[in-house]
Amino acid sequence: MPEIVDASGLSCPQPVLMTLNKIKVLNKGEIEVLVDTDTSKENVSRAAQSQGWEVAGVTESGGGYKILIKKE
Repeated sequence: MPEIVDASGLSCPQPVLMTLNKIKVLNKGEIEVLVDTDTSKENVSRAAQSQGWEVAGVTESGGGYKILIKKE
């Protein structure tokens, strides 16, 4: 079960900062990030990849996006 970062309704850089904080805490595993703008989706994906995490999937969900990132 992935950890959830709910950044719905927040504008950048808040979703990126929340995701990076969760990455620091976990070091590995799966995180599902909830955002509601294209900009947040792109920025969170880029930030995760810059930390060595893989963007395993992006799905549209209720007017927003679920970004699944993971690291072994």
